[in-house]
Amino acid sequence: MALRMIKTKRIDKAPRKHIGLAKNVKKGLIILNTGNGKGKSTAAFGTAIRAIGSGYKVAIVQFIKGDWKTGEIEFLKSIPKQCQVYVMGDGFTWDTKNFTADVKTAQRAWKKCRAILHDKTHQLVIFDEIIYAINYNFLDLEIVITELKKKPIFKHVILTGGQAHKKLIAIADLVTEMKCIKHPYDRGIKAQKGIEY
Repeated sequence: MALRMIKTKRIDKAPRKHIGLAKNVKKGLIILNTGNGKGKSTAAFGTAIRAIGSGYKVAIVQFIKGDWKTGEIEFLKSIPKQCQVYVMGDGFTWDTKNFTADVKTAQRAWKKCRAILHDKTHQLVIFDEIIYAINYNFLDLEIVITELKKKPIFKHVILTGGQAHKKLIAIADLVTEMKCIKHPYDRGIKAQKGIEY
């Protein structure tokens, strides 16, 4: 039995007009990857790879995960001339169970953030999971905002973590909210090495 092709009239739905910028402003961006969906850190690390490919030096400070080995961090650690990685967390809060210790750990990580934010070495810095550290009251929101406002003009900063405060959103140049539509964990499928970590 031969297949019969049904001809339908196709309507062009592609955008054909583009309005360019009135002016071209160059500056270092503050980027927030937030929301309840997966991909906040993944997007930041993808940008790190793009930046490294463009000749940038990148530094990453990771606040929460601690010694949990992830493929992306292991890869980025393997190119220390292009990317310096500082994994400074003690693990998830349900593992640490100690607010005072968590505050000290976050303060130590924040000290490293301030140093690389103002150095002349890195063009892109990523403060991974810092939004959680702020939301859990490990870091003071106002202090973080004040420091971000003093960053070098051409330095790019990416902050990740769920539920960014409206004050952080206000100072950011680019905000992306990851929204979870469907998650394999809800069907009993655990996180898989090489895909989720």
